[in-house]
Amino acid sequence: MNLNKLLLIGNLTRDPQLTYLPSNTPVVEFGMAINHKFKVNGEKREDVCFIDCRCYGPRAEALSKYVHKGDPLFVDGRLQLDTWKAQDGSNRSKHRVFVNDFQFMGGKPQGDEAQPQAQPPAADDELGF
Repeated sequence: MNLNKLLLIGNLTRDPQLTYLPSNTPVVEFGMAINHKFKVNGEKREDVCFIDCRCYGPRAEALSKYVHKGDPLFVDGRLQLDTWKAQDGSNRSKHRVFVNDFQFMGGKPQGDEAQPQAQPPAADDELGF
């Protein structure tokens, strides 16, 4: 039996980048930072894990429209290994999260982003969940 399931809550490290495949399928890529806070000998510490994510279809368009750098997001996905040949001929690989589903987390705008932003659709609208 195998299981490849990830549940992540974190903040976007950059604005989502929306592109389209030749088949016109939307694809969005974004990064997330997931923080882990803990204590060592009474001293507060924090580790940050940076994760690259990819999502396809109507959910990709919704992500690119409604979330921005710094926004919190809940992601349900699976781990995927991408491999490619670099320009120097070496083999390269990278793990990323293939996003199956997500949930907007909301949160207060900070700093210069205090102006109102577009609101995500209701759950039964364009996302279909």
